[in-house]
Amino acid sequence: MRKIYLSIFFIFCFSLNAFALDLQKINTYFLNGDYKAAITEGERAMAISSSYSKELDELYIVLGLSYLKDGNYLRASDIFEIIVNEFKSSRFKEEAMLGLADAYYLKGEFSRAGSYCNDLLDKYPGSKFKAAVYYRLSRIALKAGNESKSSEYMAKLKSEYPLSPELKLKGEMPIPVEAVAYTVQVGSFGSIQNAKNLTSELKAKGHQAYFEGATLNNRTTYRVRVGKLKTLQEAENLKAKLSRQGYPTRIYP
Repeated sequence: MRKIYLSIFFIFCFSLNAFALDLQKINTYFLNGDYKAAITEGERAMAISSSYSKELDELYIVLGLSYLKDGNYLRASDIFEIIVNEFKSSRFKEEAMLGLADAYYLKGEFSRAGSYCNDLLDKYPGSKFKAAVYYRLSRIALKAGNESKSSEYMAKLKSEYPLSPELKLKGEMPIPVEAVAYTVQVGSFGSIQNAKNLTSELKAKGHQAYFEGATLNNRTTYRVRVGKLKTLQEAENLKAKLSRQGYPTRIYP
């Protein structure tokens, strides 16, 4: 009997390892723009994965984004709905809600797309995607023929997120939301000049550094980050390297 239990245990461990490897492969396919391969691998992983896996919601978000990029908006919205409604403590709920807004926008259901944007703002008033939501609401209002409302959202975007990449867009929707990727934060400042100085210092040392502005409770902070990496292991390696150079570090997905 003990041998049977051991055999079951080893099979279970192998299945979990296989799933983890598949997830890394799916992320790589997505980041390389091979969405059909990401979908094929993701659906296979979904079929064999355990419902208790802590990585399952990440699988769903990458799969949903892959379907969105591949033009299958119905399947994308189905997957995003699962994340929102069934993964109660998922760290990807905001991404899923934004993904739903994008899917319905692309299907021409602008009112429903706007509802998901507003729900995101209501549930997550400090969302890291707030700038992206403002931009989408501006485009949705324009589609509805409400130019004044569209201008209102763009004014909010310019006022609260003056460094937002959405401000550089020329009318197009930035779809989909960013893929799952990792970056290492090495500083957060109230002064944009301090952020610029640290970014320049890091670049001089050969790092791919950048900074982003974020506004919460009418206070803007500038976060200095390094790299956009495909895997958590790459981020861990970069974190260790920056730590050895004396920088405070934290990994963000």
